[in-house]
Amino acid sequence: MSESTPRINAQYLEQFSHRTVRIVGKVRQLRGEQATIDASGTINVHLNRESHLQLNHAVEIIGKVQQDLSVRVLSSTDLGPEGSVDFAAIDAVVDATHRYHEIFYEKQD
Repeated sequence: MSESTPRINAQYLEQFSHRTVRIVGKVRQLRGEQATIDASGTINVHLNRESHLQLNHAVEIIGKVQQDLSVRVLSSTDLGPEGSVDFAAIDAVVDATHRYHEIFYEKQD
């Protein structure tokens, strides 16, 4: 079975240190090999060569949460202009993921 990638936002970063996760957010800043996204809070991400983010676009990132709570991108998908994404629905999915975690992932102690 492949590794689960629970959906999280900024408030869950600390709980998932050193784990692979999925995050949907708005691209707020690009600086070389780093970016800042807004996923119900600010998250700093370390881009890979295949990452092609655009400012004010929505992005889904699969990445590994680092010790400093930044995220190292493993893959990213541009979801288009941020206005075309229902972030309230995404927050509801993140909430359900953690409310019913036994369906989506195993908690680590």
